[in-house]
Amino acid sequence: MTSQRVAAFDCGTNSIRLLVADVDPVAGTLLDLDRRMEVVRLGQGVDRTGRLAPEALERTFEATRRYAEAVRAFGAERVRFVATSATRDAENRDEFAAGVRDILGVEPEVVTGADEAALSFAGATRELAGDGVAGPYLVVDIGGGSTEFVLGDASGVRAARSVDIGCVRMTERHLHEDPPTAEQVAAARADVEAAIALAAQTVPLHEAHTLVGVAGSVTTVAAMALDLEAYDSSVIHRSRIPSDDVRDVSAKLLAASHAERAALPFMHPGRVDVIGAGALVLEAVVDRLGLPDLVVSEHDILDGIAWSLVEARLPG
Repeated sequence: MTSQRVAAFDCGTNSIRLLVADVDPVAGTLLDLDRRMEVVRLGQGVDRTGRLAPEALERTFEATRRYAEAVRAFGAERVRFVATSATRDAENRDEFAAGVRDILGVEPEVVTGADEAALSFAGATRELAGDGVAGPYLVVDIGGGSTEFVLGDASGVRAARSVDIGCVRMTERHLHEDPPTAEQVAAARADVEAAIALAAQTVPLHEAHTLVGVAGSVTTVAAMALDLEAYDSSVIHRSRIPSDDVRDVSAKLLAASHAERAALPFMHPGRVDVIGAGALVLEAVVDRLGLPDLVVSEHDILDGIAWSLVEARLPG
């Protein structure tokens, strides 16, 4: 029997997620047993203070305790806990690491932007070639604190860059009104475009044949473009969203009030206040690439972490 039961944790700026899965590297299959997400806003205020707030740490630790119970209940053989942008930026990340270690018994890994990008690419593209989706692929992972740009194909990653334009960071930095003013949106857009230009110095964006979007901002934009009456990952996964629809959804979300966004039937409560910034980042990427559409994947860094546990034989 080659299948192994693994548990993958992805702790970002806005959310913490868990995937418990049976992974068979020989058959090339990953079977979900438990996949969950909680918005804990670990990165609350990090862009301004450079520190993880006490209340944000406690929210994250509470979610980790619940996840640890699930890991034990499923009997996962190997566990990997990956932390990303907010933790990379925080002066008190040792406090965060100690808390996770005490709860889970695993050393959390504060990965580099390059490592984060590679894991996202692996999770998002593993099935694309089999679906006949043409490469090279540009995987864009819009997180809370950063966005990863990863170019590659079936043979792996060619180039990657992480830039600090996540939905939480851009909201805290620019979008202060409800809804944001035209001046605030313009300032955020200029910040995002500058960061994309920075990414383009490392990643040849123009070589991409297919744009693949992952993570909550992208899937929420897709849900709105698809006019879903409730969030449905089976419909969203592998959907193709025309670029004009991305622009339309972005404009609507940025013009909507908090109450109007909260009333959308597919909207997760933890994304209501930051989805406008996430959509703005996605719109700017779509405009920069000039491709006709966007492929949306529900598989992302979490799946990449799970695969890494059986393929790289990492300690855990």
